[in-house]
Amino acid sequence: MTFCKKILESGGSIYPITLPFNLTNGTGIFNPSVFYDNDTDKLYINIRHCQVTLYHAEQNKFESFWGPLHYGHPENDITLTTTNYFGELDPNTFEYKFISKIDTNLLDVKPIWSFVGLEDCRIVKWNNKIYVSGVRRDTTTNGQGRIELSELSIENNIVKEISRNRIQPPNESSYCEKNWMPVIDKPLEYIKWCNPTELVEVDLSINKANQIFLGNSFWYPRDFRGGSQVISLNDNYRFCCVHTVNLFNSEQGRKNAIYRHCFIVWDKEWNVIKYTPEFSFLDAKIEFCAGMTKYKDKFLLSFGYQDNCSYLLSVPEKEMEKICLN
Repeated sequence: MTFCKKILESGGSIYPITLPFNLTNGTGIFNPSVFYDNDTDKLYINIRHCQVTLYHAEQNKFESFWGPLHYGHPENDITLTTTNYFGELDPNTFEYKFISKIDTNLLDVKPIWSFVGLEDCRIVKWNNKIYVSGVRRDTTTNGQGRIELSELSIENNIVKEISRNRIQPPNESSYCEKNWMPVIDKPLEYIKWCNPTELVEVDLSINKANQIFLGNSFWYPRDFRGGSQVISLNDNYRFCCVHTVNLFNSEQGRKNAIYRHCFIVWDKEWNVIKYTPEFSFLDAKIEFCAGMTKYKDKFLLSFGYQDNCSYLLSVPEKEMEKICLN
């Protein structure tokens, strides 16, 4: 049974997330992030769009010429360029109140690598400022990835990036940092890694992250990689939705992958008290959750499906506690 079916049978609901065709030309919208701002009673969403279409042979049959997993590009643009759309949803109907392309013109520079833009953003509110936090890989010729924190201005349904901080990790020689998970109730703190739990705090004056907690590791057959934001669960715990990846080659020796998700639960001292069995949202091999937030008596999870479409899953609070704490 898929996770979505389990939640629907437990009183939850699912909603598609779309963008107008004239903005996407039918190419992929995926890996959305959702955040409810208690102070303003606003439900925000960020949607990633790329000018490509992912092809994946889900049953390991009918590989394309380039293999079972590849992106189809426009003939005149072979980059993987991300554009982010930020908006507000009605928290009861999940219809748009507005949706706007994030205007990044103030801080953009010419990209020098083929992955362009801020990828897989998570929305967070720290110190009364709304940010999107993701990875950028277009500032070096070798695609070095670093977490960037972009502050947003939201006025009259127009969203602009007004500051950009590129964050050096504790180990500045690392190649690609991505999928750091913002801790919603701890300004400028991220869960950088899950096994062992690694907590870092960012100093924006020097754009550097410092490790402030490192837990004990435990055996698991795959890495727990970042996913949603880290949020509170019934005031006693923090938790998030993470992903695992099984990378392998097809029978023809070409790259393939299976993504799965699970929840990790910590006590307030960052001891792991539970990780759930892995699950699939909708039984696709390529799925990714980049957002989770609490609204009234439900948790909202936002996820991408096959890098081509996006959904919002509403989970009753009692069901989430049953899944994560029992």
